[in-house]
Amino acid sequence: MQTHVTTHQAEEDARNEDILIYLNGQIVPKAQAVVSVYDSGFMLGDGIWEGLRLYDGTWAFLEDHFDRLFEASKAIDLDIGMTRDALISALLETQKANGMTTDAHARLMITRGPKTRPFQHPSLSQSGPTITIIMEHSRPNMPRPIRLATVPHLRGLPMTQDPKLNSHSKLNCILACIAAEKAGADEGLMLDINGFVNTTNACNFFIVRKGEVWTSTGDYCMNGITRQKVIDLCRANDIPCFERNYSLVDTYGADEAFLTGTFGAQTPVAMIDGRQIGTGDMGPVTKKLRGLYKDLIAKECV
Repeated sequence: MQTHVTTHQAEEDARNEDILIYLNGQIVPKAQAVVSVYDSGFMLGDGIWEGLRLYDGTWAFLEDHFDRLFEASKAIDLDIGMTRDALISALLETQKANGMTTDAHARLMITRGPKTRPFQHPSLSQSGPTITIIMEHSRPNMPRPIRLATVPHLRGLPMTQDPKLNSHSKLNCILACIAAEKAGADEGLMLDINGFVNTTNACNFFIVRKGEVWTSTGDYCMNGITRQKVIDLCRANDIPCFERNYSLVDTYGADEAFLTGTFGAQTPVAMIDGRQIGTGDMGPVTKKLRGLYKDLIAKECV
């Protein structure tokens, strides 16, 4: 059995060495896609991003992703400098330049741009944002279910750094992942400020107990698009689903657990803190939801 996997593990694809990347209005070879060391994203993590997946020629839930992106830009007072339609056109132009039709993943990143001096104040970014689209051939390759370890790092209050912001400042989540790896797990299970189970360092988290699907209240986690689609699918297909507080005791006793995210859709969890969850493999409710999600993608991406 492979000793370590991640929720963003993909098949190796040699074509990714020759991809073209969108950078500030130009589409350039990978080696030429460079930004200034004065860029606010590099220097301070001052930026926002979205991850999108391409299925059969269509970017899944594109409008939802762009709603979240522009909401985030407003929240951090970042002028993207492009209309929504122009940014979508940039995404499609990058897709066309790379000849991608399916099984691709895009990371759309926007920072506040280069600074005139290497300090924090946002007014030092005076030349407009840096806009980048990295697009790779990407087919998920999960050799086994994920193992999680509960970590001491929390998803905090919205007046510190709102967890709903898809920001470049991911150090809290990176530290959570490091702690989990050092504990022998793949990724970290993060609690909220009240000690209830919340999310992982990279994905939203669900459990299944006696046929009921539970996930966190949503107060302290990323407002995941795949998370919401799963909740909607449960409610549309008479699967009991609750956004609620629940503890590690509830979690250890779950029949199933799974993660959601744009990249991996629904990823089964085998073990949490050394305790096997259910059979240790993908359970029947997770399988059903994965099938319903695939059907939803097929309807969306026509």
